[in-house]
Amino acid sequence: MRRLIRNWRSSSPSREAERQSELRFITSFLVAGSLAISLAACSGSDATDGDHSIDHRLSGDARPWTHEEFDANDDKFTFAVFADLTGGERDGVFEIAVAQLNLLRPELIMNVGDLIEGDSKDEAGLAAEWDSFDERAMLAKAPVFYAGGNHDLTGEMLRQAWESRHGPRYYHFVYKNVLFLVFDTEDNTPERMQEIFELRNEAIAIYKSEGPEVFARTEYASLPERSAGTIGPEQSAYFQEAIANNPDVHWTFLFLHKPAWQREGEETFSAIEAALTDRPYTVFTGHVQAFGYEERYGRDHIRLATTGGEQFPKAGRSADHVTLVTVDGDGVGIAHLLLSGILDKTGRVPLGGDTVCFEQSACDE
Repeated sequence: MRRLIRNWRSSSPSREAERQSELRFITSFLVAGSLAISLAACSGSDATDGDHSIDHRLSGDARPWTHEEFDANDDKFTFAVFADLTGGERDGVFEIAVAQLNLLRPELIMNVGDLIEGDSKDEAGLAAEWDSFDERAMLAKAPVFYAGGNHDLTGEMLRQAWESRHGPRYYHFVYKNVLFLVFDTEDNTPERMQEIFELRNEAIAIYKSEGPEVFARTEYASLPERSAGTIGPEQSAYFQEAIANNPDVHWTFLFLHKPAWQREGEETFSAIEAALTDRPYTVFTGHVQAFGYEERYGRDHIRLATTGGEQFPKAGRSADHVTLVTVDGDGVGIAHLLLSGILDKTGRVPLGGDTVCFEQSACDE
């Protein structure tokens, strides 16, 4: 092209007709190129701006639909949360949940702890427990962010296994201008942790041999750490700083295994709540393995049930489910989806789940 322009500029007057022909060719070439660049720019702009309109060829004012205000904002995204697996994990349920999450296609997956039983007596057994969970979690298309529960973090061996495999026991991150805070509610001193560990092992042996009613009378069952857990001063300071460093996020989500605010006389979680006073946030917990809801300081505090763990109908509605959370500029939408109702394209629960009981109290009727 450059040579053609050079030749045209240096040509002699005797080549006037030929020069005019070349000029027309150059002009048409440049116009076509400009048009292509313009169309590409427009196409890129539409993708960036998020064009949520529809293209149709209907004339007149009447339309066979309600309106064209589509529920599709550029800042909208969906994430999932699953609940406890423990207390005697039931075979196949978590695998079904992962397959169903792959149908739902959330952008990321959170949880509220108790991912393994954590009752192995040695490091090899504990490694096998984590290998089993990790392999199944890796089947999810979306990334799975881990939270620790008492089954995952009670005792020095469990703590060390967590830290060697997964890193920090508490952490935060920001995704699409939303702040995620993931807590460790087993944040006790080494001495207190060992006391709890020994009492817990005794209580678990009683639970397996004599049942939940006798377990409820053990010393472990009455510990304040048993029901509400602990947030240490260092962890509290960490999250206060994370909140302060992210003042303009659209929403904040907290994931705790145990409801730390329910512990009598606690101050460390209260300091985190104070740091959150001027912003919208939602809290998710687990541990009880039955649904629960509380409004505290005008914010939703939601207790999830199970995703394959033992069910406790006496504590509330106890069923296998995943939770879908949608975030956009208007706020947050939360839906609990029972595994029995999430079907694949053939109309069945994935992985043969049609034969699985996802809510024991309903199956007993």
